[in-house]
Amino acid sequence: MTTRPTLRHVVLFSARDKADIPRIMAGLEVLSAIPHSRCFEVRQNTQSDALSSEVDVIVYAEFDSAKALAAYKADPLYETSIKAVRPLRDMRIAADF
Repeated sequence: MTTRPTLRHVVLFSARDKADIPRIMAGLEVLSAIPHSRCFEVRQNTQSDALSSEVDVIVYAEFDSAKALAAYKADPLYETSIKAVRPLRDMRIAADF
């Protein structure tokens, strides 16, 4: 059995305009400076699944606790990222498990 983090946080984004994907990614990379995650990645979807092309950008993070995730979301950089990304994105779906 593998050791897994207490909480995985995955957020999927679609761009209103595909030309803005680099700006969305840059706005999300701001979150990497928040110290509460064990692991943090922002990646562009490879679009390799022929049945689904809605997602353009993925944020994947791991946290040791729900308290650590809450601290991450309370950090001022989280709001900075939202202000940069929200006008450029269409869909946002988050899942924590």
